Amino acid sequence: MSITDVLSADDIAAALQECQDPDTFEPQKFFQTSGLSKMSASQVKDVFRFIDNDQSGYLDEEELKFFLQKFESGARELTESETKSLMAAADNDGDGKIGAE
Repeated sequence: MSITDVLSADDIAAALQECQDPDTFEPQKFFQTSGLSKMSASQVKDVFRFIDNDQSGYLDEEELKFFLQKFESGARELTESETKSLMAAADNDGDGKIGAE
């Protein structure tokens, strides 16, 4: 599966352009621009599995650091503060991992 099977390449490029500089990544804005926020739960789970490097069913901070690179291999890594911010926004139970749900 390629990420462009479920998201528009143009939308991904626009989302990555908005956060190309360190410490400019805003999860909600990225999700809106890329089209992730408009997807069904099933489609989001497909994208989640694509991002989940070790197929554990969870994303940890190490996987989140490379979040943008899953959308384009040449994209930058998230900074430590961006990674922590993304984790805080999505880790509903505070276990330090993000589940597909």
